[in-house]
Amino acid sequence: MTDSTLFRGGQVYTPADPFATALLVDDGRVAWVGSDDASASFAADTVVDLDGALVTPAFVDAHVHTSATGLALTGPDLADARTLTEALDAVARFAATLPGDAVVLGHGWDETHWPEHRPPTAAELDRATGGRAGYLSRADVHSAVVSPSLLTGLDALPGFDPAGHVRIDAHHAVRAVALGTVTAAQRTDAQRAARARAASLGIAALHECGGPDIAGEADFTGLLALAAAEPGPLVFGYWGELRAAGKARELGAAGAGGDLFVDGALGSHTAHLTSPYADGDSRGHAYLDVDEIAQHLVDCARLQVQAGFHAIGDAAIAAVLAGFAGAAREVGADVLRAGRHRLEHAELLDPAMIALMAQYGVVASVQPGFDAAWGGTDGMYAERLGAERAAALNPFAALAGAGVPIAFGSDAPVTPLGPWEAVRAAVYHRTPGHRMAARAAFTAHTRGGWRAGRDDEAGTLVPGAPAHLAVWAAGDLVIATADDRVARWSTDPAAGVLGLPDVAPGTPLPTCLRTVVGGTTVYARE
Repeated sequence: MTDSTLFRGGQVYTPADPFATALLVDDGRVAWVGSDDASASFAADTVVDLDGALVTPAFVDAHVHTSATGLALTGPDLADARTLTEALDAVARFAATLPGDAVVLGHGWDETHWPEHRPPTAAELDRATGGRAGYLSRADVHSAVVSPSLLTGLDALPGFDPAGHVRIDAHHAVRAVALGTVTAAQRTDAQRAARARAASLGIAALHECGGPDIAGEADFTGLLALAAAEPGPLVFGYWGELRAAGKARELGAAGAGGDLFVDGALGSHTAHLTSPYADGDSRGHAYLDVDEIAQHLVDCARLQVQAGFHAIGDAAIAAVLAGFAGAAREVGADVLRAGRHRLEHAELLDPAMIALMAQYGVVASVQPGFDAAWGGTDGMYAERLGAERAAALNPFAALAGAGVPIAFGSDAPVTPLGPWEAVRAAVYHRTPGHRMAARAAFTAHTRGGWRAGRDDEAGTLVPGAPAHLAVWAAGDLVIATADDRVARWSTDPAAGVLGLPDVAPGTPLPTCLRTVVGGTTVYARE
């Protein structure tokens, strides 16, 4: 064999052998799994001593914004700011390191937990940046605070606010201007930083959600070219432009969807709801109607391109599903099911909606980190919707129970890259009735992500599968025994099931030691 690596002396999470301790990779694929004793017969080019470490399929983050994630990693991160003053101080410290003509790009503020309970104003941002142009995206990236110089010419657009907090069309316009100041070299550096961070977390693939209102064509095609040229996580690109299936294919995209916005976000009061917000008199904003959704699906179906939509509020999700019904009348329900089309976020669902998603084979691309960040009876969701309506959000268990395919992601930089954190958030959902079993949650973040990208080979460590894997320093392994009780790792053959790390709150999560993509090591902990 050539280009082969033998991993031995650990625990291998594989359905091929619940007690496997060794794994052979050859020519980019899993060639064999089994015991250390049996591995002695293989003459591999490289032998990796696992020293008891756990080997699992690598993760897939099914919804990211790579350049924005990289910029957030290198810019002022406002997610940890406890007050409005702390946020502005962080901006001021960062701005002081920049030339006077630079644009200050920051991310992550969330006024709902600040004592001031409001975003910064344009004047406050102007003082913090020292007069430099500034753009600070809210945690959900569906609104932003901008400095006075960036407000010029926006007053006729929906979502404009002279105080500096822009939403909807005004936000899209100013975002394009702000991101337009990022040079090609800065953008490439940001993309490299984000891919490196993902690799260090055991992530082998990213689903990039781009589009004309997000970061533009140059950013999208540049990322795809970078991922093809340099080792690191694979990138599945999704281009979010209406009725642009042909263009998506020309750009090298995996699909015409991702953040094709049907609505906005709850935090910015732009998710489209059937009833008004509890803390406001609006029902949010709709970007697409049922006919537009249906025709986008028809366009994608005829070109055999995967479609997808961003929809968070119940009115937006209802519009998407009505669009599926309209498209089914034109191209047939079987054709739609074969397309494995996607619904991104899909937060405010009822049982009838879940049943329709299952009927049309719609993949739920969801973010458990949203519930961890904003769920519960006293979180942002409850503030926006009231506790009763908020308790319906992110019903992962119901989706899984109905047979809806699920893929987990972060929507980074909305919530940080962190796959084990996402598994924990799903297993310990703030609404107990929505919790998933650990194995189901792990599968949603591994094989579920590959399947959402229409790759049915990857995501398990079985002979013949692509060798996308991660090696972990993990604590105790928690398994389901034969009668489905939870127990600590056991050598009892009666258990006969696969072990996963304990993700209980307060328990240290696994540390990634190595990430392998297609047989190539793209990260190794020093």
